[in-house]
Amino acid sequence: MCASREDVSLGSLLDEMTNRDARAEYPSPYFTCRQFSSYDRATKTPNEKSWFANWDRSMFIRTDTIDGKKEYVMMDTDGPGAIVRFWMTFGGENTGKGILRIYFDNQAVPAIEGNPFDILSRGKLVGAPLSTSVSDSTEFAMRGHNLYLPLPYAKHCKIVYQSDYIKDAGAKTGGEAVYYNIDYRTYEKGTTVATYSARELEKYKDILKVTQDKLQKRTIFMSPDTKKTDLHGIVKAGESIQTTLSEHSSAVRLLTFKLKSSNLEQALRSSILELSFDGKPTVKCPIGDFFGAGYRVRFTNTYYTKVSNDTVFSCSWVMPFKKACTVKIENRGAQDLEITNGEIVTAPYNWDNNTMYFSAAWRQYTHLATGEMKSQEGDGDPFDMHYINLKGKGVYMGDGICIFNTVYAWWGEGDEKVYVDNENFPSFIGTGSEDYYGYAWCRPEKFSNHPFIAQPDGSGNFVPGYSVNIRYRGLDGIPFASAFRFDMEMWHWTRAIINFSHVNYWYIKPEDAIDSPSYLREATEPVALKREDIVSPVLTNNKIEAENLILESKTGGDFYYNNNVHKGWSGNVQLAWDDSKPSDTLTLSFISKEEKTADVIVSYSKGKRHGHYKIAFNGGEAVSVDASNPTPLLSKLKIKNVQLVRGKNILKITSLPSGGKDMSYVGIDCIEFN
Repeated sequence: MCASREDVSLGSLLDEMTNRDARAEYPSPYFTCRQFSSYDRATKTPNEKSWFANWDRSMFIRTDTIDGKKEYVMMDTDGPGAIVRFWMTFGGENTGKGILRIYFDNQAVPAIEGNPFDILSRGKLVGAPLSTSVSDSTEFAMRGHNLYLPLPYAKHCKIVYQSDYIKDAGAKTGGEAVYYNIDYRTYEKGTTVATYSARELEKYKDILKVTQDKLQKRTIFMSPDTKKTDLHGIVKAGESIQTTLSEHSSAVRLLTFKLKSSNLEQALRSSILELSFDGKPTVKCPIGDFFGAGYRVRFTNTYYTKVSNDTVFSCSWVMPFKKACTVKIENRGAQDLEITNGEIVTAPYNWDNNTMYFSAAWRQYTHLATGEMKSQEGDGDPFDMHYINLKGKGVYMGDGICIFNTVYAWWGEGDEKVYVDNENFPSFIGTGSEDYYGYAWCRPEKFSNHPFIAQPDGSGNFVPGYSVNIRYRGLDGIPFASAFRFDMEMWHWTRAIINFSHVNYWYIKPEDAIDSPSYLREATEPVALKREDIVSPVLTNNKIEAENLILESKTGGDFYYNNNVHKGWSGNVQLAWDDSKPSDTLTLSFISKEEKTADVIVSYSKGKRHGHYKIAFNGGEAVSVDASNPTPLLSKLKIKNVQLVRGKNILKITSLPSGGKDMSYVGIDCIEFN
């Protein structure tokens, strides 16, 4: 196909970026979207352990030597094409001090050259939000750096990084560690592309200004023929409310709901939003997850969804239909849901052969066992979770995840793996789930105002709690001509149980549209608001694992769970308290269903770094422990006549002066009550 009349330029790409209607059209001229990244090159064959290789840094295509200086090649591909997303972060020593160069069309001189931070996030090319780092409340060196300015090229693109601080591939012997993800389009032959240059940037400065303004303001185009339809009322448990819009060649432009319930968290998960276009229910999703909030109200303001602190949820995906659209909210929960303000905004849409239906699907893995827990007795092998598997023609437009973490550690380290049109090896392999969502280093700080990425809540990233990540796609949407599959690794260093849900968004040609493949049974599961909603702190058969105790408070030190299949710990995990100072206290609790007097056996570990401390139950007499030992071993402490109460019981550990420096480690395995 000759597409010369449909020229691609910086200007056209900027226009496309904010053209919401363009998202709903199968691309013409057609292009593929692929990724270059620093993923561990040991990742080669599924079903082999190396498939989950995780040394995703300082891996390059090759190393070129130019005028005696090494240039590490990150991307090298033929056009016509365009870079549509560029993410980087750095680790190790002397980070980010090198020179990033972007060469177009085999030119000897780079069109873009400079410090990578300046180019990607400090505004050397363009200001925010197309150039930004997240979160702005995170230490700069720990941020993800994102450039969304499109960089088109007619013939060829090569990106290199020159640094004197990279020691070897993977930075395995130290030095600078470079992480990167570069998403790029390749257009079909015959497409004419105007290559990026400083002159092109100046030429389209007015369009750039308009684009930046639209992205910042989240502008929604409304035609004079806009129609508003109300949908509000009380939806009783087990019932639903709906409306059908019968309009020829129209599109939903805006959905807005203000919600109220006695248990809003559960209602956001158990109330199902269903959207049907011309009789095809392509969207079935818990209403909170659909709008990018999960099941808690967390402020976010992206180009496609917005959640306000006063429980107003809105989305501005363009959703075309030929004849009719039905909007339905089904209450599968146990309490009533009140829609105090519901509005559906529609406007005429120029339907043609490229127009697609909007789709969304949701799934939760309840009490998902990760890390060593997957096999209960294995070595902690990671595994792939299958987000979505589609057939036909369409464009993948993004996803969000909602998790509740139960460990005092990062909850996952998965790389995305995206297969387009039945390819044998994924054309997208990333460098970590937080990198995929635009930030870096598992950081918990919130960011909610970028048009395409958000972490409305990251409080569960390092400690038990709740986290939400969102990545919507604009120019980096992924077209597929026959099939699409998205996998996400679940990779964890420690034994953990989490609730993990994902929502996925895509457009699909009408002839390939299917009912939304959601797994909605899990939507009626009680949502987790605290750790004990997933990990039970109740005495069972007169025993409790120490990692099931509830952390009430600590005055110092680090608290976490230590996982090791070789130590002989019950369940391969022990509770750990480290780096405390004398007189620091750790207060824990557990639940007993009965009141009784019992002899207690505390299984604990000894070792070189283990310290002195004392243990007391329910304010009773404290018993001293000397856990120091030249070699590691397990030991037992017996405490007689401990008084247990029905309900909450308290275990208090107090750190005592130890015999040497760095001797403060406390390791508790399990506790028995006889």
